[in-house]
Amino acid sequence: MTTNKEEGFISHLTELRKRLINSFIFLTFLFVLCYFFSEEIYSFLVSPYAEAVKDSDIERRLIFTALQETFLTYLKVSFFTAFFLTFPYILIQIWKFIAPGLYEHEKSAIMPYLVLTPILFLLGGMLVYYLIMPLAIKFFLSFETSGISTSLPIQLEAKVNEYLSLIMKLIFAFGLSFQLPVVLSLLARIGFIDSTFLRERRKYVVVIIFAFAAILTPPDPITQIGLALPLLLLYELSIISVRMIEKKINKNA
Repeated sequence: MTTNKEEGFISHLTELRKRLINSFIFLTFLFVLCYFFSEEIYSFLVSPYAEAVKDSDIERRLIFTALQETFLTYLKVSFFTAFFLTFPYILIQIWKFIAPGLYEHEKSAIMPYLVLTPILFLLGGMLVYYLIMPLAIKFFLSFETSGISTSLPIQLEAKVNEYLSLIMKLIFAFGLSFQLPVVLSLLARIGFIDSTFLRERRKYVVVIIFAFAAILTPPDPITQIGLALPLLLLYELSIISVRMIEKKINKNA
């Protein structure tokens, strides 16, 4: 009996190792592929900045101050894109690993979350790219001075590495934060929380969300509010989702 359990445990570890290796190989392949298109990816990520300053009277550019900075930036951009594209594949590997041990009703319960997770992550990234970054760039550029009221003008000379690190950090921060409904719904399914619990603690959650947004985003009101408000909306949607789960569980009981 003990031998069978050990063999089963080893087979699970072997299967997990296989899934991890497949994910790593897929990530590495995409990383190499993305590096060949790193200039196009860079152009895509820098587009919000270019669009925000296209009507400026000042000739804008992104600079680098170290010989290796541009090369390392392209590597970072390539890995970021590769991981972003690999994320759904990793979820598929996780599903293939846990699915054989689940009943049919458990599979049908988990499947929507596996589909919803990358969609919410993508929505969070799109919010950063199309709304938050353009507004934040214009907000920061509003502090430039022409030199008329000061002895020297204050103008932005943005570093390419710092800009790309900022937008990639925000995309990940928003993408992960948008997983809030998935996390709360899963906690409700295992009976850890319920809709009453979420409603009664709403005022505390508001404070926590704004503090969380302040930590994850730069110290400006645009990005902080831009993250906090969608999270508050997702929290309210989570309460509705948890209530629906409760009704379904009570119906099947």
